[in-house]
Amino acid sequence: MSALQSSNRERAQSSGHFPNNCAILRRRSHHVKVLFRFVIIAVLISSGILPAAARKKHREPAPNKANIEAATRLQIFLDRANFSPGKLDGTYNELTWKGLGLYRQSRGEQSQPPPQQGKIKSNVAPDVTGLDLDSVGPAFVPYTVTDADLASLGPLPSSVPAQAKLKFLPYRDAADAIAEKFHSDLHLLEHLNPGKMKTIKAGDQIKVPNVEPFELGAVKEIKPGSEINAQPANEVEYQPEPQSENANKNNQPKKDGAPSAPIVIKIDTKINMLGVLQGEKLIAAYPVTIGSAHTASPIGEWKVTRITKMPTFRYDKEMLQHGRRSGNFHLLPPGPRNPVGVMWIALNKKGIGIHGTNDPGSIGRAASHGCIRLANWDIVRLATKIKKGDNVSIH
Repeated sequence: MSALQSSNRERAQSSGHFPNNCAILRRRSHHVKVLFRFVIIAVLISSGILPAAARKKHREPAPNKANIEAATRLQIFLDRANFSPGKLDGTYNELTWKGLGLYRQSRGEQSQPPPQQGKIKSNVAPDVTGLDLDSVGPAFVPYTVTDADLASLGPLPSSVPAQAKLKFLPYRDAADAIAEKFHSDLHLLEHLNPGKMKTIKAGDQIKVPNVEPFELGAVKEIKPGSEINAQPANEVEYQPEPQSENANKNNQPKKDGAPSAPIVIKIDTKINMLGVLQGEKLIAAYPVTIGSAHTASPIGEWKVTRITKMPTFRYDKEMLQHGRRSGNFHLLPPGPRNPVGVMWIALNKKGIGIHGTNDPGSIGRAASHGCIRLANWDIVRLATKIKKGDNVSIH
């Protein structure tokens, strides 16, 4: 055998031992590229800069009209029953779950445990078995905007000194006024009335939740304690006018009946809910904002000392932040956008009260400066159930 033949044979044998060397290298290069691509995608997802089209797959589907109507119907049912879900927003939010739980508790029923915090944001529907939701009627009804609805609008400066120069703290615009009137989140009204909420004028017809409207003009006529033991108008017997202010208190014996059970307000600072009890029975519940760790609401037993409608508010930054009264303050005029809203229920604890708000979206979420804050439509309903001298427990 020649040397050339021997060399060719060796090369052939060598190639027989490594027949796919180049193919292997190509496959390895492809795998590295694929792995690198996955790493890049993971980095984009974690950093939040993945293109919107790629991120859409991972988003929760937007609620459809039927789901929004069903959730709003439950919120209206609770609102009418005086177990308030806060602002009506067409979702099964945390306040809706709390209101439903307390409503069932008031009826001696078992409350459904709320979902985990993260799942509440995913709009999980609670069990509504046994609730007469059909009693609500249509969840949404037409409403024609009136001149009276627009009478309390005006410029609202953001600075406290500028607000103190006004005679009235009005709604910012018509949408703000209509949203509060129907206990609603503005986004829900915008969903119900596409393109209308920014140009509202008297005579416009819009769609609103079927709740008892909050009437700003009627606040001054609210009578404390008027809803406790209320009788139908056609069953009330004539009685002479009381000779003194205290002659007709709600917890005194009536002419032909037993004394009323006392009213007690219980504020649970862990769940941000205020309950109204008549005797041992829970008759109403409202979401509240309580004090922060820095300016905590005063734990203990207190009494209602005064109920003021359309209050003026003494804005004292030192008092709000540190609990110390100073000489540097501003007197803010009454109005729906006064920081304490349309009603102040004073307690026998200086500077502390149960009151309304200029920001209903903060209820149950933001912290107050030690007071107990409710939505304006809830504070006026609370005022019809209590009176001076009633007990308030903050725990």
